[in-house]
Amino acid sequence: MIKTGGCLCGETRYQISAEPLRSSICHCRYCQLRTGSAFGVSIYFQDKELNLLSGELDYFSYSTESGHNVKNERCSVCGTNLFWTIDAPNYQGLKGVAGGTFDPPTFWYKLTRAVFSRSKASFCEIIAPEEHLTHPDYFPLKQDEERLSGKQR
Repeated sequence: MIKTGGCLCGETRYQISAEPLRSSICHCRYCQLRTGSAFGVSIYFQDKELNLLSGELDYFSYSTESGHNVKNERCSVCGTNLFWTIDAPNYQGLKGVAGGTFDPPTFWYKLTRAVFSRSKASFCEIIAPEEHLTHPDYFPLKQDEERLSGKQR
């Protein structure tokens, strides 16, 4: 199985040659801000399974309230966020791929869970086999700024 995808402008292209290890919808504030939408679609593969075919990537890194560092990789031309890595123990060697960046049929994978539903938009009716108010590995070490808290008001 080979799947391809890329950014909005077409400059950055990638190929994956494996089945996803994880596939989820994330409603956390980080994913909402990363995507500019109500949630992120996160498809995880072994890092070595992803092959960058063309283009150059810029990146932006930040630290979460659980103390994990996240590195977002995006097309250096149009800014489409394509990939990310998280330095959390259960994500070592994994690369997240933005689920909407695959070529048609874009949504070929099956979702396995939804996480951070505590900050899910009221208009979202996404059904996944598992749903978690936060994340099974969520252990905050610090409190985020209010704009990042993800708490419903």
